[in-house]
Amino acid sequence: MNIWVTVKSLGKRKPALARQAVVLPETTCTLRLLIENMVEVQVQAFEDRKNTSSMLAYLMPEEIGAQGAAGKVAFGTVNGEGIPDLAEAKEAAILAYEDGLYKVFLNERELEALDEPLTIEDGADVAFIRFTMLAGRLW
Repeated sequence: MNIWVTVKSLGKRKPALARQAVVLPETTCTLRLLIENMVEVQVQAFEDRKNTSSMLAYLMPEEIGAQGAAGKVAFGTVNGEGIPDLAEAKEAAILAYEDGLYKVFLNERELEALDEPLTIEDGADVAFIRFTMLAGRLW
């Protein structure tokens, strides 16, 4: 099934990522599975970017325009050495949700229970809203 995903961060006017189409398995029937499937998509995209980086990177004017419209122009190179462990990444994403570091909305309705049955239709809008941690002292 195809859905539209937007990631937003509070305190910023523009979304961190532009609205993107994502293909999820039809078996995505709970919030937990939605988060885990999104982690799989992001880890796979990371691996693809890492494997397709070239020695001589350049951008065509069309690519600069398209990336500028999304909010960031970059060569797409990945500087990290390792590839994230998928199981650990899924556990971290679920723990972050349980700790309240982000919220998930499906068609402008907040999803709260991780294991409650969920109906996601083709073309649905999903928004992930990250909360910004405040810096400061406790004393």
